[in-house]
Amino acid sequence: MRYELYYWPSIQGRGEFIRLALEDAGAHYVDVARKAGGIGKMERLMQAHGIFAPPFLKAGKLLISQTANILHFLGPRLGLAPESEAGRLVLHHQSLTIADWLGEVHDTHHPIGPGLYYEEQKKEAKRRAADFRSQRLPKFMDYFEDLETSGYVDLSLFQMIEGLRYAFPSTMRKLEPGYPRLMKLHQNTKRRPRLAAYLASKRRIPFNQQGIFRRYPELDG
Repeated sequence: MRYELYYWPSIQGRGEFIRLALEDAGAHYVDVARKAGGIGKMERLMQAHGIFAPPFLKAGKLLISQTANILHFLGPRLGLAPESEAGRLVLHHQSLTIADWLGEVHDTHHPIGPGLYYEEQKKEAKRRAADFRSQRLPKFMDYFEDLETSGYVDLSLFQMIEGLRYAFPSTMRKLEPGYPRLMKLHQNTKRRPRLAAYLASKRRIPFNQQGIFRRYPELDG
């Protein structure tokens, strides 16, 4: 199967969770919007098929949108999910929880709304980020520290830790010693041969101030 991934070409964002799965599995895929004319093609498909926002994936005649939904589809096909339906649904609910977590990360710098610049909601962002650092971030990390995970969820947890280290370096340095399982998972995932090659390549878009994970020192406490 040759997959076509559609996502914004200059940020990791939600599309990166899908890229990690495709790269780790050695799948044949095209990151369409990073090619000439790709953004136009992406926008035309969104309009024609009622897709609210990228990422979405084209697999044969299928168009699948929403990150967790795409990973649920890809997981068994890439060897990154159990064969049983029950096992796949467990991974799916874990992936949906990561999507909730990711949304809360975004809201630390845009707590009022994405239509406003960060500078227009800076005061609210400081308050939201303080609550995230002290309450919500430990709650999510506690949950996944005590959970058995596998497959594409491990890749997604790796990405969450990478992103949180970028956005909240001081906070993460303080928290990480209390989460040995998650830190071991992160290190083991990073060493997976195909993933390591991807992370060292130009295909891996660097974190930046346009993505979901953004580094504002004043939000790191």
